[in-house]
Amino acid sequence: MSTVEAAAGKAQAMVRDSVKTVIAASMVGTAIEFYDFYAYGTAAANYFPKVFFGDTTNPTVALLASLLTFAIAFIARPLGSLVFGHFGDRMGRKTTLVVSLLTMGIATFLIGCLPTYNQWGIVAVAALCLCRFVQGIGLGGEWSGAALVATENAPEDKRALYGSFPELGAPIGFFLSNGTYFLLETFNDNDAMLAWGWRVPFLLSAILVIVGLVVRVQMEETPIFRMAQEQKKVVKSPLTEVFKKSWKEVIQATFLVAVTYTLFYTLATWSLAWGTKTVEQGGGNLGFSNREYLLMLMIAVCVFAAFIIISCVNADKFGRKRVIVISSCCLVAFALLFPFLLDPSVVGQRNFAANLLFLCIGFALMGTAFGPIGAFLPELFDANVRYSGSGIGYNLAAIVGAAFVPTIATWLSHHWGVHSVGLYLGVMALCCLIAVLSCKETKNVDFTK
Repeated sequence: MSTVEAAAGKAQAMVRDSVKTVIAASMVGTAIEFYDFYAYGTAAANYFPKVFFGDTTNPTVALLASLLTFAIAFIARPLGSLVFGHFGDRMGRKTTLVVSLLTMGIATFLIGCLPTYNQWGIVAVAALCLCRFVQGIGLGGEWSGAALVATENAPEDKRALYGSFPELGAPIGFFLSNGTYFLLETFNDNDAMLAWGWRVPFLLSAILVIVGLVVRVQMEETPIFRMAQEQKKVVKSPLTEVFKKSWKEVIQATFLVAVTYTLFYTLATWSLAWGTKTVEQGGGNLGFSNREYLLMLMIAVCVFAAFIIISCVNADKFGRKRVIVISSCCLVAFALLFPFLLDPSVVGQRNFAANLLFLCIGFALMGTAFGPIGAFLPELFDANVRYSGSGIGYNLAAIVGAAFVPTIATWLSHHWGVHSVGLYLGVMALCCLIAVLSCKETKNVDFTK
């Protein structure tokens, strides 16, 4: 038996022996990622304008300044992907994922411990920005490693389904974050939330991090990376290799993912502020309370999870390209139509049906676009640079598609109305469509190469 056949047989055995571990190890990191980021997004939209920017007399300026701190972690993420991608392709997926999770978790916990602007002044804002930057560094190595743990343990005909494990972490983390804020706001008034309640989700993240560390320390190295080690295919400088031979794939990956980020933070962060704040505060005066909007988001995120699984099953059956082309075309149509559901002059105030329809359709499309990415991005790159390549593309997408979404959408809607936000999303969907049409179908690629 050849070395390749022996390694392939070992890979298949490991898949059957450790599916539960693969699911837990790949899903937990993304769950924490979205928990942390959405906890921050919610706090940045609702509490940080007063906690850290309370000296600003204009509420809209305070909101915009708060949302700008949201962008810092996204800017740091590509740097994190360079660092963790290098070690992930040199040392292995397991060790790198443990370190990235620990980096991310410590930074998130410390955000919950920070003094306010009234206590430390501008130093408090600087400390918030530093924690947010470190959080972004840790997150830069998270998704690509989790996707590789899933897909490099998958049977060839189920890579997209296995790739859904880290993607399902997104709605889980989102639901946990929203649920935490929902419970806090049920039992506390706004003064209590501003005084201490906003800290609780950040402090509770430590529990998720501990669970994640326990799971990841116990998991095996992925069989495909072990195969690369045995065949001495591990390269000394994965980053040089990526930018030398796979720069086109990095660009494709960036724009494949960017629209999912734009859509997610339009749905989850910008729309929360739009639905709950007055025009003077930078919102749309739809009249919902924060608690009501969080409940609608938690309902819609269940749709998100369901469509991740549906799209991944279809991606294994019909191919990744076909699923993402369809989702991109649907997103263009959604971008043009959804503003009518959020325009108070059309639907009035407190129109739960219209707002829930917007959220459910948006998250259904989000699941369809996001699901196959867990397999599609790793399949664009060879095994010896897969961590670096998929990580750099995914995290550059965070800058292109997410870093300034809440800020840009708030500015656009405040100056040009809600329809301008739809046009913004539509442009990003067209960029994704162009990117996916330029890609080859990867459903049947040799993933061991």
